[in-house]
Amino acid sequence: MYKRHKLNNGLKIITEHIPYVKSITIGVWIKTGSKNETPNNNGIAHFIEHMLFKGTSNRTAKEIAEEVDAVGGQINAFTSKEYTCYYMKVLDSHVDLAVDILSDMLFNSNFDEQEIKKERSVIFEEISMYEDSPEDLVHDLLAKSLLKNNTLGYPILGTEESLNKIDRSTMLDYMNNNYAANNSVISIAGNFEEAKLLNIIESKFINWHHNDNIKEVSSEILYNFEHSFKQKDIEQTHFCIGFPGIPLKSDKLYPLYIVNNILGGSMSSRLFQKVREERGLTYSIYSYPSSYTDAGLLAIYAGMNPNSLDEVCSLIFQELSEIKNKGISQSDLSKIKEQLKGNYIIGLESTSSRMSSIGKSELLLGKINSPKEVIELIDKVTVSELKDTIDQVIDFSKITSAMISRDDKTNDIKKYIP
Repeated sequence: MYKRHKLNNGLKIITEHIPYVKSITIGVWIKTGSKNETPNNNGIAHFIEHMLFKGTSNRTAKEIAEEVDAVGGQINAFTSKEYTCYYMKVLDSHVDLAVDILSDMLFNSNFDEQEIKKERSVIFEEISMYEDSPEDLVHDLLAKSLLKNNTLGYPILGTEESLNKIDRSTMLDYMNNNYAANNSVISIAGNFEEAKLLNIIESKFINWHHNDNIKEVSSEILYNFEHSFKQKDIEQTHFCIGFPGIPLKSDKLYPLYIVNNILGGSMSSRLFQKVREERGLTYSIYSYPSSYTDAGLLAIYAGMNPNSLDEVCSLIFQELSEIKNKGISQSDLSKIKEQLKGNYIIGLESTSSRMSSIGKSELLLGKINSPKEVIELIDKVTVSELKDTIDQVIDFSKITSAMISRDDKTNDIKKYIP
């Protein structure tokens, strides 16, 4: 059962009490990511995330790590296109330490000039590492192509050019504008005494400033349809094709999840079985949906020997055409419903995943579906709804592709599009 609380400064607190565990995970979610950036400060949200681990006026970076390790805890953070999250998981007896460290990082970080210089170099290395991993980079290239007319298309890591323009003053201004109580959510899952927990949080977060002038990013999404290529001297060809997908708020979200699982979202999916298992043409092939507040995409990825590209493309578009023309049967729908429900429930069997689920939902949607409600949403999906979703998403006139390979073979993809 979820409970909502709100401090006077506008900070929302979402709790889920799980009495049969001995751990607790606390996450601080801020509604800012690469979507909220400009070409000049692209990468700043991720840069700030790094800097909050580099020492405060009360603790050095080493002391933060030592205090967490001393109690067997875990601390980490991540930045996405729409949010940044800092979280800590500890035994329930150390909840006060977790709140203290997280609040200390958020409000007392030093942003030391020398540490900024060092961490900028670390992120350059992170970008280089990403560039050296084409099977990861191709997904970024796809999103950048499909969403190039929107800030959602910006890379989360930024670029060397934009990162070189970011300094201490830029970071502090960005934090003052976006890291505000009314633009944030604290989500907690695990074992705790509610009154004690709320008192601890209020004592540390009540003075977090409120900002009435937070800029909302335009919700109008202009998709871009093109075929992008990046040359790399590699042995394999990696490519993705993508369609505009379904936003988080849409009632077609769960039908899309079902379509995805049937298409390429699992080992029993059509693409995996046809292309990998029956033909042995790829080691990795799969599909996935990405959904944001106002936009989404459905992507298919495959990595293979360049000589297999023609056959793989042919098979992918055959499967897409079949699912579009014939739809999905009731028996297939029933199987995938059970698969989705099982994956969802198993995924909630840790305090970290529960913290993440309720935090993200509250931050982006302002509501949380209970496990029972999610199961009901999956169960009520009909064959007719699947057809409507397929017709909307799998539109061959609205397709984007991205390829990383030694030779530009984007025409091999184009010629198979129905």
